[in-house]
Amino acid sequence: MIKQIAPSMMCCDFLDLKNQLEIFEKTKIEYLHIDVMDGSFVPNYTLGTDFVKKLHKSTNIPLDLHLMIDRPEDKIEWFELNENDIVSVHFESTNHLQRTLQRIKNKGAKAMVAINPATPVCMLEEVLDDIYGVLIMTVNPGYAGQKLIPSALEKISKTRKFLDEHGKTDILIEVDGNVSYENAKLMSEKGANIFVAGTSAIFCDNKLEKNIEKFREFIK
Repeated sequence: MIKQIAPSMMCCDFLDLKNQLEIFEKTKIEYLHIDVMDGSFVPNYTLGTDFVKKLHKSTNIPLDLHLMIDRPEDKIEWFELNENDIVSVHFESTNHLQRTLQRIKNKGAKAMVAINPATPVCMLEEVLDDIYGVLIMTVNPGYAGQKLIPSALEKISKTRKFLDEHGKTDILIEVDGNVSYENAKLMSEKGANIFVAGTSAIFCDNKLEKNIEKFREFIK
């Protein structure tokens, strides 16, 4: 299946954002990963609605919004969404997951479910008809720079098997958390399709274009 890169925009150099966006376009980056944290669902604050609007005006690269927020069903309308954008909401963040996924799709975007390291894959079963993909957290959400939780690698395999056994071979798997070059290779072999690349890989130094090319070699 396809292998795609979604640079984590919270790791960007905001003073050099214009140049970095040009590099993303030149290297044909598939998505820009936007971490939205509310200080409640996770212990951190990050990017928000105005940043999303400005990115839509600055580039045609689709956005990959990762909503690490409580009650996302009440906040979907806050975001400007385009047809090719992805929006992930956490299984653990809402009592009305299916309703939330439908609201995302009603706005024209692709809906995904994110699951934390301790959340069983089987919890996805009742919403398989509603999702474009599954975002597997390979660290506990909230901060960049964490170490991979070892069991997360097998969880990728388990998720791919679960999806295939339910006839959902077209549902993609995204991975987020310590996606280094070496870990990305293992994740790709386990069945991951979309890779959130941050400080462990493409943003580890100032050689962004070279690092993206290197990253593609590890996930192909």
